[in-house]
Amino acid sequence: MPELPEVERGRRLAAELAEGRKIEFVRCARDAIVFDGVGPGRWRRALLGKRVVGVHRRGKQIWFEMEEGPHPLFHFGMTGAFRLRGVPDLPLAARPRGDSSEDWPPRFTKIHLAFSGGRELVMINPRRLGRLLLREDPLGEPPLSRLGFDPLLDPPPPAEFRRRVLARRTAIKALLLDQHFSAGVGNWIADEVLYQARIDPRRRADELSAAEIERIRRRLVAIVRRAVKVDADKKRFPPSWLFHVRWGKDREARTIEGHRIEFIEVGGRTTAWVPALQH
Repeated sequence: MPELPEVERGRRLAAELAEGRKIEFVRCARDAIVFDGVGPGRWRRALLGKRVVGVHRRGKQIWFEMEEGPHPLFHFGMTGAFRLRGVPDLPLAARPRGDSSEDWPPRFTKIHLAFSGGRELVMINPRRLGRLLLREDPLGEPPLSRLGFDPLLDPPPPAEFRRRVLARRTAIKALLLDQHFSAGVGNWIADEVLYQARIDPRRRADELSAAEIERIRRRLVAIVRRAVKVDADKKRFPPSWLFHVRWGKDREARTIEGHRIEFIEVGGRTTAWVPALQH
């Protein structure tokens, strides 16, 4: 699933292509689930001929700020992504069978936009778990208005972060995954944070010490910044990261230092952790 760094990469690509340009072509799939019951005609009327002022992101949500409302929101879900014509896409673990980046528009396209200057962008959504929405006031309306802090844009200072953590009685892994707490954090980021902070993912948030909470805060911010800096290219993540060896529930999986990785379920999600290091 795309998490904050992958979504930020999508935002950057869209911003470079769309900002300051008018939308000259709009084609939408007829999909009441992905478009939340809003038909293609409404989308064409909302976007056609309008200029994109800016492209923004909060958590896993991207939105285009138009010269006038409504403004389109894009949520990739599990396998969604932006594709730009002529630009290679970022490979993800869950790539639909039969999907070729050479096809245009690609298979599973939900919206196809063309901009002044001849540039084109699509959003694909193979499993139909993403959403495309129209909002008059994106930040003031759901889903954006319900999101917590963004670890890249506005991470809380130590005292505020500690207060928010101690107010919750859930497992710390589940808290990190809660989008009302930390917007954009998904399974691999949460596992990486707790691995690097040396915290057992099952520990209750309100029982953590001030020092442990500060380690979590620092690692969360550092990991997100590092992943965004390398444009979410997993090959450029530090070799010591758990990310490289956490996939597939391999019972023989080991860290780069040789510590055994175990797989458990926390907060309804598969969780990779290292018992020898995380307490």
